[in-house]
Amino acid sequence: MPLQLTWTGHATWFIDTGSGVLLIDPFFDDCPTASMKAKDVSCDAILITHGHFDHVADLVTIAQRTKAPVFCNWEIAQWLGKQGVENVRPMNLGGREGIPGGTAKMEIAHHSSSLPDGTYGGVAAGWVLEIDGMRAYYAGDTALFCDMARIGRSAATGRRLDVAILPIGDHFTMGPDDSLEAIRLLEPRVVLPSHYGTWPEIEQDAHAWAKRVNDQQLAAARVLVPGATITIEKV
Repeated sequence: MPLQLTWTGHATWFIDTGSGVLLIDPFFDDCPTASMKAKDVSCDAILITHGHFDHVADLVTIAQRTKAPVFCNWEIAQWLGKQGVENVRPMNLGGREGIPGGTAKMEIAHHSSSLPDGTYGGVAAGWVLEIDGMRAYYAGDTALFCDMARIGRSAATGRRLDVAILPIGDHFTMGPDDSLEAIRLLEPRVVLPSHYGTWPEIEQDAHAWAKRVNDQQLAAARVLVPGATITIEKV
């Protein structure tokens, strides 16, 4: 089965695995570029990278309404419990859990994390998804780091990434220049930009970024508009 990835704006993504829909870092109602509202979200599982408001703003309401399991670190799981969210799967870096269609491994990210009420949010993370022989990487909010070379290749099979979603906004995460080095380390077939264009501090020309990636033949870079979907076929 192919993977269908939908960007709704900022750093929020849906991934349809063919066996269920994953929602990553829900930020809808207060996001100026979001293509939909939280009340319209349907999903089968929720993955969280860290606790900043622009990644969890609509998490509680969506989790309570959909009853979808929330995969997140221990500290965010404890916070969610206090908000009345019951279906929580606490994890930590290096852990792997079953998700609809495959598995999700919580990976390293270099970033800070606190929750909207100031509660400590634990360590920030990224996610590596293994779904029907395909590999997808959602980097989350992160700086460039050398372990991306390890993340890019499956330790079990040696298979490279089929698709990587990387922040390019700069200021709070790596920017376009460092993202190109990240792509060199990760070696994905397809790369998609994220965490940009929401506010002036993270405004970027994503098409200029994609041209650099494609001209250097680092990967097939694709730029989506909020609400657009891309299908990644298995090869």
